[in-house]
Amino acid sequence: MKKENIKGKESKKEQEDTKQPADQETGSANGEPGNMADEHKSEEEHTDAEDSGKSREGTDINAESDKIAAYEKQLSEQQDKLTEANEKFLRLFSEFDNYRKRVNKERIEFAKTAAEEIITALLPILDDLERASQNAGEQKENDSEQQGVVLIYNKFKTILRQKGVEEITARGADFDTDYHEAITHVPAENKKQKGKVVEEVQKGYLLNGKVIRHARVVVAN
Repeated sequence: MKKENIKGKESKKEQEDTKQPADQETGSANGEPGNMADEHKSEEEHTDAEDSGKSREGTDINAESDKIAAYEKQLSEQQDKLTEANEKFLRLFSEFDNYRKRVNKERIEFAKTAAEEIITALLPILDDLERASQNAGEQKENDSEQQGVVLIYNKFKTILRQKGVEEITARGADFDTDYHEAITHVPAENKKQKGKVVEEVQKGYLLNGKVIRHARVVVAN
C-alpha cells in the first residue's frame, strides 16, 4: 500500500510538472506576452504624446517670442515717431519764439521812429526859432514879442526832447562821418585841433539814437 501511495504521489507530481509547462504554453497562447507588447506600445504612445506636447509647447514659446519681438519693434517705431515729433515741435517753437521777438523788436523800433518824417520836416522850423531866439537875445530891447519867441523856441525844443529828439554834439568834437557832414576844411591852428570840428553850420539831431539829420560842420586839418 505504501508503495502504491508513493507511486501515486510520484505520478501526481509528474502530472503537475507536466501541467505547469502546458499551463505556461497555454498562458502564452492566451496572451500574457501580448500584454507585455501592449504595455510596450502604451509606453511608446505615452512617449510620443510627451514629445508632441513638448513640440507644441516649443511652438507656443516661439509664437510668443515672435509676438514680443513684433511688439518691441512697434514700440521702437512709435518711440522714433515720438522723438521726431518732439524735435519738430521744438524747432517750430524756437522759430515762433524768434519770430515773436523779432516782431516785438520791430514794433518797438517802429514806435520809436514812427514820427521820424514829421519831426524831420519840423527841424527847419526849429532852426528858424533858434535864430530868432538868438537875435532876440542880442537886442537890447526886451519886449514881449522877443520873450514870446524865446518861450516858443524853448517849449518846442522841450517837446521834441520828450519825443526822443537829441542834438548831435559837434563843436570841439572829433569829426565822425556817422554824425557829421563836413562842408569845408580849414587849416588847424595847432596839432590838437587837427581832425576836430571847429564850427557848426547847421545842427544835427538824433531820434531815439538814430540820426535823422547830420550836423553840417567845418573841420580843421
